[in-house]
Amino acid sequence: MIRTVLARYLVFAIGVAMVCSQAAAATATNTDVDRVVARGLEWLANHQSRVGHWTAGAEQYSTAMTALAGIAMLCEGSTTMQGKYAPSIRRAVDYLISRSRRNGLIGDPRTDGRYTYGHGFAMLFLSQVLGEEEDADRREKLIEVLTKAVEFTGRAQTPGGGWGYVSSKDGGGFDEGSTTITQVQALRGCRNAGIPVPKEIVDKAVRYIKKCTDPDGGVRYQLNGGAGGRPPITAAAVACLFNAGDYDSDYVPKLLRYCKKTLGDASEQGAGGHWHYAHYYYAQVLYREGGKSWDAYRDKVYPRLVSEASSDGSWNQSYIGAVFTTAINLTILQLPKGTLPIYQR
Repeated sequence: MIRTVLARYLVFAIGVAMVCSQAAAATATNTDVDRVVARGLEWLANHQSRVGHWTAGAEQYSTAMTALAGIAMLCEGSTTMQGKYAPSIRRAVDYLISRSRRNGLIGDPRTDGRYTYGHGFAMLFLSQVLGEEEDADRREKLIEVLTKAVEFTGRAQTPGGGWGYVSSKDGGGFDEGSTTITQVQALRGCRNAGIPVPKEIVDKAVRYIKKCTDPDGGVRYQLNGGAGGRPPITAAAVACLFNAGDYDSDYVPKLLRYCKKTLGDASEQGAGGHWHYAHYYYAQVLYREGGKSWDAYRDKVYPRLVSEASSDGSWNQSYIGAVFTTAINLTILQLPKGTLPIYQR
């Protein structure tokens, strides 16, 4: 009898242990997150070039990669003047300032066939730097660069209200959703930092995004094409509209419902090969929403990000390369720190 009871107890105990072990594997503690974030930031710092930039595979997209890596370091709490990553941030700022051209473009159209992305991300990063910049000379230079950059963005907008991979002039009026969203978020960052941003530029962009929206709430790749709504672009559109100040209309909740339906399980299925891009924006949306929505999302996504981190501190699950994936994931994991105005609730 005693042996039978003990046997049953052991079976029960083993079962409980297995359940607890599985539950632990499906969660990510604050310690887990802090550990992978620290390693990821170190990996970025160690892979910055001597002149201050980062690149994607085959030495591409240095403007965009530098801005995204810089944003991840700003999320840690460092600035150009203070914190562990201040030297890296300063070098990134100086590099992007050196990429500012006379016409306001931040980047080099001779080497980057999609320079609008880099320009937008650079504006976003530099606008967040400006808000905390204590060095008077650097602050003055940032204001000059960002003022010209906003003017370039206005000129680069297509008649339809969007942006393409290059300026409207260079691209023959081609535009699409993802680059449009990059510009709008960057413009909001600049406006928050005190840079003049004409309201009509943002208003035209919001109208463009709304025209790209299907009845089910999905946002298409282009105004006149794209074969239906795309979850990554829709998630980015919601974040963009929040940045544009459009919070409470019936339209935004429709897009959010579409995102929750297509991206809510945190799998690859709805992201169409752009999981990290989609969740870079979707995480911003749900963090801003807060409450149970954010808690449920975090409990699904953070364990995945923790488990996918490489032993060297990087993430390399995206075809764009390790710098892109690492910077995106670090930004998602550091949203609760609330260090950057553009991501705050």
